[in-house]
Amino acid sequence: MATRRAVINCARWRSVPSVFARGLATESLPASTPDAPAATIAQSYNDATLSSIATAPVLNDQFTPPPPTPASAISRLSERPANPFLSTATCTLHDFPSVEPKTFTTYPSTHLLLPLRRDILHRAIVFEGDATRQGTANTKYRSEVHGSNRKVRPQKGTGRARLGDKKSPMLRGGGVAFGPKPRDFSTDLPSKIYDLAWRTALSYRYKKGELILLDTAAEIEVEGPGAARWLKELLRWNKWGNTNGGTLIVTAEKREKLFTALQQPGMDKEARALTVDKVDVKDLLEGGRVVIEKKALDKIFQQHSSDLSSRVKIVA
Repeated sequence: MATRRAVINCARWRSVPSVFARGLATESLPASTPDAPAATIAQSYNDATLSSIATAPVLNDQFTPPPPTPASAISRLSERPANPFLSTATCTLHDFPSVEPKTFTTYPSTHLLLPLRRDILHRAIVFEGDATRQGTANTKYRSEVHGSNRKVRPQKGTGRARLGDKKSPMLRGGGVAFGPKPRDFSTDLPSKIYDLAWRTALSYRYKKGELILLDTAAEIEVEGPGAARWLKELLRWNKWGNTNGGTLIVTAEKREKLFTALQQPGMDKEARALTVDKVDVKDLLEGGRVVIEKKALDKIFQQHSSDLSSRVKIVA
């Protein structure tokens, strides 16, 4: 009995779609009179179908792209770095001593736009410091001290410690045990790393606006006792004096009047003047700013570009 009821229910459910289809067809057919012919009914059905299609809303098939996804830290690290040879650093050339801007010049980014590398600067400064150490400390060992080699007292029988000659390091006036001797403190540093440190120091000054480039020679016209006072007022007027950290003036050649004025008492706190051959990386990092002649800067780039391609050259 239960099996028969299940078969009847399945038959009822199978007949439902046909009932729905007949109902939909009946609703879509237009109202007709009993006297209307069959062709008129079919034509009316087609007209009703077309009108329903025409009035149906048209779907918008335009594609709207999603908003961009913000780049993550991993994707930024995987991006290729920009080519440093495609950008340039623009510098203003000033007149001296008026410090008026005259024109502009450009340098490759590999010379004045390098990132700050404290490790490379530290290695360069240590290398320069080791090279300038004299290493002349000298003491005399017992064999170098003047005196007799006679034994001071007998080996046994005195009750005191055994002792040799009077040049023993344990006695006053004797030799020095393990004392310093003249030696070379200089260390090694690859030339490419040292050249990179030079340009890194200049790039650090350039990015901070502390690199002032001169188109003319850094020479003053005043000489005599009043030259130091005149130069001191010039430095304070341009905010290059001691109150602003001091200034390092780098020249291509020795400027007699400028160097003489800066050698006067008290001027060493205001500014320093060095030729390009006497400057090192530590000098570029000390003080408030660096005032350098264009010829001197070009010479530095020519001497410290061994790690760059031969195609990048600075024409003086």
